[in-house]
Amino acid sequence: MPLLIGLDEAGYGPNLGPLLIATTIWEVPESPAGYDLYSDFAGLVTRPGEQPAGPLVIGDSKQVYASGKGLASLEFPVWHALALTGDSALPVHLPANWEELLRSVHRGPPIDPVREPWYASGLPLPRNAATAPLPALSAWRQVCRDQKIRLRMLAADVVSPQRFNQLNRETGSKGRSLTQLSLQLLAGCLKSLGCEHEQILILADKHGGRNRYQEFLPIVVNDAFITCLEESAASSRYRAGPYEFRFQTKAERHLPTALASLLAKYLRELAMHQFNDWWQAELPGLKPTAGYPVDASRFRREIQSRQAELGIADEVLWRDK
Repeated sequence: MPLLIGLDEAGYGPNLGPLLIATTIWEVPESPAGYDLYSDFAGLVTRPGEQPAGPLVIGDSKQVYASGKGLASLEFPVWHALALTGDSALPVHLPANWEELLRSVHRGPPIDPVREPWYASGLPLPRNAATAPLPALSAWRQVCRDQKIRLRMLAADVVSPQRFNQLNRETGSKGRSLTQLSLQLLAGCLKSLGCEHEQILILADKHGGRNRYQEFLPIVVNDAFITCLEESAASSRYRAGPYEFRFQTKAERHLPTALASLLAKYLRELAMHQFNDWWQAELPGLKPTAGYPVDASRFRREIQSRQAELGIADEVLWRDK
């Protein structure tokens, strides 16, 4: 069956905390070009702000999630999607903590809780008690069966500050690093699926304003001949064998990319929750941070002495770009 794939990221701009890249991979019953999963899931899955709202709101994480209002808006659709990837004939098994969640979705190098001790706390999940019953899962599974749709995979790469810094020094640009990491994640996921598909459409947001992506595509397509269909500020499109790549502005209007956006943001917020909790235990009264410039510099100044006492290197903590 054809594949419809979304790619997105969260945490591209901050100086503290990880960069998150996520993908969702769907099997659809016909050509993915122009295919709209929102139409198939009408009444069940809606975009942010649509009325009447369905039980599952999936869209750009910037529109779905508001800081300070808890993680329910992210966790609820993400956990339904995690369960949707499982075998409907088996009992639903969902992660009880951060480590189990990473085992189910993380496709990058292992996270080292010795080097980054804030990840050693065993953060329990879900964060919102109303998430766990998954009240919309049965209906979503039924629609997928009726429409011959299958969510094959949710996957993410939790990119540590140290790994991102190292790659940026190699590529010379955080935009180039983001593109390389995104396509490496996609290539690994497609390899793990271990199957051939006649048509594969990848939908991704633009990376740092970049318009040209052709040099990166062999990460996924190997030596297949690549045809450039369009390179503009609005859209960059390429075809190579069964693959079509579309790097677009506002790609989160497509459900596969929107769900990737939610997964990336959910993991980023969980990571920062642990980061802040750990540092506040070390320095009671420390104001938490979201990791973005200006406030990240404030946070860095306030932890500097304790950081030195603990022997935590700047390279582990601070993203240069």
